[in-house]
Amino acid sequence: MSSTAGFSDFFHSAPDGLKLHARVYGEANSGHWPVVCLPGLTRNARDFHELALYLSARSAVPRKVVAFDYRGRGQSAYDPDGSHYNVGVEAGDILAGLAALGIEAAAFIGTSRGGLIIHVLGALRPTVVKAMVFNDIGPVIEAAGLAHIQSYLERAPKPKTFAAAMNGQRDVHGQDFPALTDADWRRMVEALYRETYEGLLPDFDPKLVDTVANLDLTQPLPALWPQFEALAAIPLLTLRGANSRLLSEDTLRQMRERHSQMETITVEGQGHAPFLETGDLPQRIATFFDNAEQRGATAG
Repeated sequence: MSSTAGFSDFFHSAPDGLKLHARVYGEANSGHWPVVCLPGLTRNARDFHELALYLSARSAVPRKVVAFDYRGRGQSAYDPDGSHYNVGVEAGDILAGLAALGIEAAAFIGTSRGGLIIHVLGALRPTVVKAMVFNDIGPVIEAAGLAHIQSYLERAPKPKTFAAAMNGQRDVHGQDFPALTDADWRRMVEALYRETYEGLLPDFDPKLVDTVANLDLTQPLPALWPQFEALAAIPLLTLRGANSRLLSEDTLRQMRERHSQMETITVEGQGHAPFLETGDLPQRIATFFDNAEQRGATAG
């Protein structure tokens, strides 16, 4: 494990032997629930850096934070078999990573695909999830949102500089994210791209694009209501970007009906998915975990 600014790099093996990576922030044994961060489809652990620094070092109750790179993203190895890029395999990878770190249970934050993986983890090993934050994701994924993702992945620009990358991201996502500042866009592209001799490249296996491009959006997408309802006793905070195309207000309403204790935050001026380090979101997420842990201790 090698140390760098605020975190250590941790490498472990997937059940099939693939080498995987995670960032580990904070003290190994703080006495409080650790927090596990799960990124979106083509994203990586760097998305959570500012939030992880806050939760591990700046909040009233510092926590160990683990941010995972799924296979084919960030510093994790690419899988030669693109069919393994699915939430079932990735959930198994997360469980293997937690076992390697000696973590039996944690609070989870899932952005987009990460939230779907939390649904699967709840089915595979319910005791591992103590509390959860869904970042702009729920049991129902809107086809319009997936179509938008398909479109920009298929037509993704190939910028040579970070300035060009920022402009490209603004062109695609600016309408949904009017609240973002230049610094926000800069953090986004620094997390999304890696520098190479050929310029900037998205930091994920290109085969991931095929997993989305091959979806038939003329057919209804399977919903995860049974898996969601199985999580009904676990404290839940759901964030929705006010301009989200993936998580509808109707789905959010149904989630609240089926999980009566669910808390919600609407993030104004942002779409799919809100930047978790912006505004007062770090404080509100930290408070949610603190309150959930305190209630759990009282109930216990």
